[in-house]
Amino acid sequence: MRRFVRPLVLTALATCCAAAFAATNDPVPRGKLPRWAVPQSYAVSFKVDPRQQDFSGTTVIKVDLKQASDHIWLHGHDLKVAKVSVTDAAGKTHAAKYVEAAPKEGVVRVDFAGTLKPQQLTLSFDYTAPLNQQLQGLYKVSHEGVPYAMTQMEPISARYAFPGFDEPDFKTPFDISLTIPNDEKGVANTRQIKDTPAGNGWKTLTFSQTKPLPTYLVAFGVGPWDIVAGPDISPDAYRATPLKLRGIAAKGEGHRMRHVLSETPSIIHALEEYYGFGYPWDKLDLLAAPDFAAGAMENAGLVTFRDWLLLLDPDSPAQYVRGSFNVNAHELAHQWTGDTVTTDWWNDIWLNEAFATWMQQKVTMKVHPDYRADLDRVRGAQGAMANDSLVTARKIRQPITGNGDIETAFDSITYQKGASVLGMFEGYVGEKTFQKGMRQYIQDHKFGNATADDLVDSIAKAADKGEDFRQAFKSFLNQPGVPYVQTKLSQKGGQTVLELSQSRYLPVGSKGDAKHVWGVPVCVRYGTADGSKVACELLQKAQGSMVLPGAAANTWVMPNANASGYYRFGMGKGELARAGGQVGKLTDAEQLAYADAADASFQHGDLDAGSLLAALKPLTASRVREVATAPLGSFGWINRYLARTDAPRAALRAWASSAYLPRMELLGYHRKPGEADGDSLLRSTLAGFLALDVKLPQVRTELLKQGDAALKRKADGRLDLGAADPDLLDTALGVAVQEHGKSAVGALIAELPKTSDPALRNAILAGLSAVEDPALSEQVRNFALDKQVKVGEMAALLRGGRDTRAQRDAMWNWAVGHYDQIVARTGSFAGGRLPALMGGGGCSQEEADRLQSFFKTRAKDVTGAERGLAQTTERTLLCAALAEKQDPEAILH
Repeated sequence: MRRFVRPLVLTALATCCAAAFAATNDPVPRGKLPRWAVPQSYAVSFKVDPRQQDFSGTTVIKVDLKQASDHIWLHGHDLKVAKVSVTDAAGKTHAAKYVEAAPKEGVVRVDFAGTLKPQQLTLSFDYTAPLNQQLQGLYKVSHEGVPYAMTQMEPISARYAFPGFDEPDFKTPFDISLTIPNDEKGVANTRQIKDTPAGNGWKTLTFSQTKPLPTYLVAFGVGPWDIVAGPDISPDAYRATPLKLRGIAAKGEGHRMRHVLSETPSIIHALEEYYGFGYPWDKLDLLAAPDFAAGAMENAGLVTFRDWLLLLDPDSPAQYVRGSFNVNAHELAHQWTGDTVTTDWWNDIWLNEAFATWMQQKVTMKVHPDYRADLDRVRGAQGAMANDSLVTARKIRQPITGNGDIETAFDSITYQKGASVLGMFEGYVGEKTFQKGMRQYIQDHKFGNATADDLVDSIAKAADKGEDFRQAFKSFLNQPGVPYVQTKLSQKGGQTVLELSQSRYLPVGSKGDAKHVWGVPVCVRYGTADGSKVACELLQKAQGSMVLPGAAANTWVMPNANASGYYRFGMGKGELARAGGQVGKLTDAEQLAYADAADASFQHGDLDAGSLLAALKPLTASRVREVATAPLGSFGWINRYLARTDAPRAALRAWASSAYLPRMELLGYHRKPGEADGDSLLRSTLAGFLALDVKLPQVRTELLKQGDAALKRKADGRLDLGAADPDLLDTALGVAVQEHGKSAVGALIAELPKTSDPALRNAILAGLSAVEDPALSEQVRNFALDKQVKVGEMAALLRGGRDTRAQRDAMWNWAVGHYDQIVARTGSFAGGRLPALMGGGGCSQEEADRLQSFFKTRAKDVTGAERGLAQTTERTLLCAALAEKQDPEAILH
């Protein structure tokens, strides 16, 4: 294919003038750019043909120069700038030079021919750049062999697409135009307002000016898209005109967007009602990306998603249908928190992501209460607590020391911990009060930027709270860790008193300091003569207490009422037994908190494996899917790391069989007409657990029938993947791969390139990742590097096969041998996850040592890898410490 050629005349002009420019002694900014040059607006024009390898662009930036200078700092990465000029306030154009001052970070300097006084300047850049191959900036993907070009700018990838001030507080209007081949379609953040012939088979699309945006929210896409009109979203009290809604998908896939388009109006109305502020952009497009690094991205007016989240059929797996709604609600919540109000700097990215997570759960509970987003909140918080128990855990407001801190900020601490902390303080001040504060926060900072202090102050003012409240809130933002609240009942003066103490939760083997204090809103449920009551206290010191009015004699206590608090609580064997006896009196969320407390006690060294399994067993009988499956994580750790001999393995198999096989058999192995999607989800979860983790023969036999049916070839030679239950296809293929080996692996590898349906591709990938034979495992890993596997799919093949030390050793040796290929394919965007991808799941000092040894000289060269290395190493050592402390024989008791 033809590549763009750099114009020789312009290159010569730039070169000839370089010697005349004054050198600057200003050090390269490694963090924030200096604020003495501030962009006021952008006009960005792109000439893009997805069939080519490069694109060209022109960027014009109006800049307020606040102090005299002979240069300006900004960002650009892998851009071949042919010409840059600066026009002063009087309209005189000056020559300028584009200097890559820090190529790795993407920091550039524009040198002027001399010093310019403070004034309004216009910078103009002409450049070419490659269409990125690592899913960042303006990148190239394919669907059924047809190329597309689209964008992913967050967090710091806009600099791959155009020169600019690539930081979140630089919000300006953007004018976007796309010059594309006549047979292609283009979409962008705003409405298209013009289509002009550009000669020689090209056309130029012009879009309406955006409201102020940071660079990371600029978005567009070029390709032979299907563009499907959705229902107009009707006006309401907060928006006077109908909102145009469209679905954008690869050619031939648009008809599969009807479901998500039908669900979207209810999400928008719920968000407008909560915030008291109408949807702020001039249209709404939802784009199903053929390949994508993240789950989805909240670009203003053009929200992009992994395709399987939007492309749904009547028989799509239930997890995709629910996932579609939840992720859509999350991204649309961002249109207010993140897009309308943007974080001032990356240390406050939680203001975007935690709020979108928290708000999504509110919207889902309102529109689809059967999805039980209240329990998703609890499970998300508990997952974050596992991360937050590490000494190497990030703070919610983590100081930014470099690009690695920015790119690794998108984790469970930012999303789920942040959302849980918001929910905890919302519960403390009351929902209506919290909403009042949120509405004022949006109004005060709309189309601008905000900090954590702005948010906390707004909530405090609405709640009429003082500095104690602010400090309590900030205690969860500005320090890492999970509070560990311990309780003790006593009688004082005829009253039942609950003594409280707090410290930092640390698992066995941790080298952390437990002496931390938070401002914890502690709410407890306790037994009374006629049922139960809830009492709350703001615990701001290491010790405290609360009176339990009306407590029954020998009352029981659930130390985290409604599981609304972001903290763990300690329970010894006796307390755990008493609480276990009251499980039926607890809410569903509290039962999840009970399960987490039992697991936390196990990891803290207070319970053995047998006691943990006994404590969790009552939950397996729950009719609520999330509660019934809560023990699976704990069981999985014991099964993987403690069951080293036949007797413990047999005991675990018996435990799992008695707990879950009757439920599996009652559900059956096929979706029933009209069944609740919760049943479909439970069937999928139990099938995977019993067939692939526990390996019960009777379950594997049933699933192998479906796997064999799916692997049979149809008349056209293709596999009959539709022959299996859609919710069980991934597990059925996994069982078939384990049972049939080479023939099944070969069939699935051959089928993947022929399959464009994202759900079917995901099922194939899951089936291949279940491979156990060492030689076939290596074949699957090699296939992960093949271009027939999308960049965003690669990790799905590499994360499997880690249950045994031998499997982890094989994965490690392969990854070390293919390290350069892995990095070249994934790029720095995935750098923080690289150590875990290669060596995750380890449970020995030796595995930790080899991680450290290998990455000692390499981590600094891959953005984000240093934090990923620290956390993967710590997890490995904590696993080893817990396995050393636990006696496998306890499983038998």
